[in-house]
Amino acid sequence: MEISNDKLNTRLNAYRIMWVLVFFDLPMETKKERRNYALFRKNILKDGFSMFQFSIYLRHCTSRESADTHVRRVKLMLPPKGHVGILVVTDKQFGQMEIFSGLSCVKPPETVQQLELF
Repeated sequence: MEISNDKLNTRLNAYRIMWVLVFFDLPMETKKERRNYALFRKNILKDGFSMFQFSIYLRHCTSRESADTHVRRVKLMLPPKGHVGILVVTDKQFGQMEIFSGLSCVKPPETVQQLELF
């Protein structure tokens, strides 16, 4: 059985393309904590992350190296207090996620077509 180059490239890309997910639960009791929350959220948005759910942000990366770069950037943005989780998954794994809105199943976000300049 012969596999065409298009099918092979698609299959390989699904394992090469990465998604970075950032989960956070930050305190917001004082004015300083609210400022830290807003600054952290603003900085991850500036780095190309999009809100997936409240306190869950994600970013599409074209390679593991790109994902590692954005993980390092998030680590540099960490606020002094609170809990932050960072998860990196392949596009293949991300595509297997089941998402529901109420009782209805919905499609995961489409792969973002973006230009990265270094």
